[in-house]
Amino acid sequence: MYRYLFGMLFVQIHSCSSPKSIVMEPFTIDIAQPILDDLKARISATRWTDEIEGAKWEYGTNRGYLEELCHYWADGFDWKKQQDYLNSFRHFTATVSDIGLHFIYQKGEGDNPIPLLLTHGYPDSFARFLKIIPLLTKADDKGVSFDVVIPSIPGYGFSEIPSKPGMNPQKIAGLFNSLMTEELGYKKYIAHGGDWGTSITEQIGLYHADSLLGIHLTDVPFGHLFSIPKGELSSDEKKYLDAGKQWQQTEGAYAMIQGTKPQTLGYGLNDSPVGLASWIIEKFYAWSDNGGNIENAFSKDELLTHLTIYWATQTINSANRLYFEAMKAIMQAMYNPLVKLNPFDKTGDRVEVPAAFALFPKDLVNAPRGFAERIFNVVQWTTMPRGGHFAAMEQPELLVDDIRKFANCLNSLGQENM
Repeated sequence: MYRYLFGMLFVQIHSCSSPKSIVMEPFTIDIAQPILDDLKARISATRWTDEIEGAKWEYGTNRGYLEELCHYWADGFDWKKQQDYLNSFRHFTATVSDIGLHFIYQKGEGDNPIPLLLTHGYPDSFARFLKIIPLLTKADDKGVSFDVVIPSIPGYGFSEIPSKPGMNPQKIAGLFNSLMTEELGYKKYIAHGGDWGTSITEQIGLYHADSLLGIHLTDVPFGHLFSIPKGELSSDEKKYLDAGKQWQQTEGAYAMIQGTKPQTLGYGLNDSPVGLASWIIEKFYAWSDNGGNIENAFSKDELLTHLTIYWATQTINSANRLYFEAMKAIMQAMYNPLVKLNPFDKTGDRVEVPAAFALFPKDLVNAPRGFAERIFNVVQWTTMPRGGHFAAMEQPELLVDDIRKFANCLNSLGQENM
């Protein structure tokens, strides 16, 4: 009976009446040896800065750990081994609306896998989700599995670097929805995301709701901190907004720089691998559930895989620039009267597709359910016992279990509506 209900609910996900208008090509990651040799030489030539005696991470990235990591990057890290692991998954590229997208497309077991779009965030990459791919594509004891699609955000990893302004979460949402529906032929799918993945998934829910079965998120998009919702706020909501403002003051400087003058920062990070590592690793330390030791959450190889992708593709500047494009869109929505008069603009609208939230205790600032329900149609809410911002890397089993639980929830909702 359970299997039959899933068949009824998802019977239309594999059918698409429109012919394919996008051509996808197999893709293999192959970083040229001269790039790796240059990386090693630049690390060796680093002019290290001073550090306050006894400082750990309170001033920023700890020098002792950064030196340890970068020396291993130059002399111990086996990129070829990591590259082979990355290439063990099925990679493709496709041009969607004149933007080249890179994505992993891993089919699930069985006759009727559920399409699942996974969108990463910052400062990581598509590699955020590698641990959960085999957990999702494997059929469970009820026969349920997922077709997993993991695109690189434009300007990240092996997707094309945008050369024109305007590549914001709404634009990216349209690209990813076209990838799922026009190229891969799915009529409906589930979308999951964290960090930028949450913002992009929200936009899919606003502008492409007809393509969605539901959305699964690990946080409320940060942009909602900038606009206090109408109506009476609960005490939990007031505490959340206060915590968000405090976080902006104590931890959010990076976002203000990237949201206002990303180009100024980009020259240094694109030129120095140690500078790049310092900027990125501090976030992995501060945003994860690690008990004061970053390697309680991530191995050096995991961290350096992300860093090598950024370095080899020269995408740190374009990745940072997404903050500028998103902030510009937020400011336009708040202060440009033409945006408010646009009948097609959905800024501020509630996302009505079914939404699930999995909140991990060491993430940045977790919203209360009441706040999320102002913005989303919340049908599932899970407070996790451990984990941080990079849930798929830190607690892959917990995240996968919650995504599967959400699929069950959607099945129940579908049964009620039959």
